[in-house]
Amino acid sequence: MSVTDFSQLTIGDTVVEAEIPLSRASLVDYAGASGDHNPIHWSERFATEVGLEGVIAHGMLSMAVVIAPIVEWIGDPGAIVDYRTRFSAPVLVPDAASGSPAAPTATLSMTAVVGAVDGAVGTARIDVTVKSGDQDVLSRTQIRVSR
Repeated sequence: MSVTDFSQLTIGDTVVEAEIPLSRASLVDYAGASGDHNPIHWSERFATEVGLEGVIAHGMLSMAVVIAPIVEWIGDPGAIVDYRTRFSAPVLVPDAASGSPAAPTATLSMTAVVGAVDGAVGTARIDVTVKSGDQDVLSRTQIRVSR
């Protein structure tokens, strides 16, 4: 659904809800695309040796998969004019017990609500909550969009 008239938006409206699956293959794909081959994103042994509970997703991967449903909603990637967040907890991505490494073993749950609308300027602030299980993994996530 593309939004072109921000006068239709009301503060507090939920505009996007999504469940985003992640797998170990997602991490490998992202590492290849980004060049971030840090072993905390693929080696269980190394991740636990440095004090993590296990392999974790790249922070920027988490940001990227969260912005995609917003882009789909707004209908234009160029409409994203600002995106900010805090990484509040790592996203654990366990290895699949069997079968393909592309089998999702973690899920990010996101809810995006209208936080502010500036009709004069033609922008809206979308406030996003992002959880993995019951834990907030991205905090203070705000995306400013323009029409």
